[in-house]
Amino acid sequence: MKQTEVRVKICGITNIEDALIAVEAGADALGFVFAESPRKVTVETAVDILRQLPPFIMTVGVFANQPAQEVVRTLEKTGLHLAQLHGGIDDLSVIGSELGCRRVIRGIRVKSESDIQDASHTCAQCGCAAVLLDAHVEGLMGGTGKTFDWGLATKASVLGRPIILAGGLTPANVEEAVKEVRPYAVDVSTGVEAFPGKKDPDKIKEFIHNAKKSV
Repeated sequence: MKQTEVRVKICGITNIEDALIAVEAGADALGFVFAESPRKVTVETAVDILRQLPPFIMTVGVFANQPAQEVVRTLEKTGLHLAQLHGGIDDLSVIGSELGCRRVIRGIRVKSESDIQDASHTCAQCGCAAVLLDAHVEGLMGGTGKTFDWGLATKASVLGRPIILAGGLTPANVEEAVKEVRPYAVDVSTGVEAFPGKKDPDKIKEFIHNAKKSV
């Protein structure tokens, strides 16, 4: 059976120009970072960008080690569709009850197979809609530009959730990554940047083209 075309999320959007370039190139989702990062945006900036987007584009707020109520308030104020959670969130049950479990993507940093096994408990706790697998870099929750062993990602089927592959993906390696892991979606930020917080239009177009041609 032919694999369904992989979805693509362009993360770390900070301005409307990058957002519209990504959409026009075929991005399925856009990510807005509210955690500490060179790509961090304010609620006001996110709202301004979101109101200018065309319909049918999924939008995701990215959070790390932040209070559950802050996550809930941000989604309520912005109208973002999903919350992507990294690190420790103080009360996942609050997010599940107030937003609904189907609006949660759980970010997991992968260093060894035990990280995949440990994630099964987290998935059961938060009832997330999908799991995002990222590279484990000490002290950083994401946006590292580092890859991890994709062989570990192939074992993530035990989580029983759609898998979003992240971590060091670029236009040069995304086709290989999709062929090996066969994820539901791929996520990129640093791999399509001109510099932190600003995307390179040509890299965005090449990344999406290479990701979607690999099925």
